Amino acid sequence: MNETEKEGRYTTDVALRVKAIESLLVEKDLLDPAAIDKIVDLYQNKIGPRNGARVVAKAWTDPAYKKRLIEDGTSAVAELGYTGVQGEEMVVVENTDDVHNVLVCTLCSCYPWPTLGLPANWYKAAPYRSRVVIDPRGVLKEFGLEVSPKIEVRVWDSNAELRYMVLPKRPAGTEGMSEDELAELVTRDSMIGVGLPNTPGKAV
Repeated sequence: MNETEKEGRYTTDVALRVKAIESLLVEKDLLDPAAIDKIVDLYQNKIGPRNGARVVAKAWTDPAYKKRLIEDGTSAVAELGYTGVQGEEMVVVENTDDVHNVLVCTLCSCYPWPTLGLPANWYKAAPYRSRVVIDPRGVLKEFGLEVSPKIEVRVWDSNAELRYMVLPKRPAGTEGMSEDELAELVTRDSMIGVGLPNTPGKAV
């Protein structure tokens, strides 16, 4: 499922209402669309998910940092300067050979903005929020990710007080790559758990 298909699959009336309200505020000169574009660009391309990718890359290359990240995600993420609204309390869960983690917020759309940027529309949509809890393997398959029956799938439900982030498995064939090179392989979806990092030669 590509990004357009994901957005279409999980589009909701809420997104349409938000767009209508935004249009009305612009029409009444109460909102500057250029300012909104700058804020969106900031969170999508600068604040995240590039920040989260750097957290992951450091954990892949620094065992001591990885240990701190798993034990106290909030403090370890803050070491790299990635703190702020929607990221005050962080828990990082690690994908292993035996466990695959996936994130959701069943109540609304709680999401770690400082590390992952703005949530995708599908993450906020009711179909994803309800179905990933009931049938995580089925939803992951719709995203193009088939998890072996031998691997346990754990679903983590974020809330207003606590945000989660997935530490994906490091791809094979990345030995000797620098942190910057590794960060280019980390995708937003791999840090949510609905995807995997790219392999060498297929950057973000």
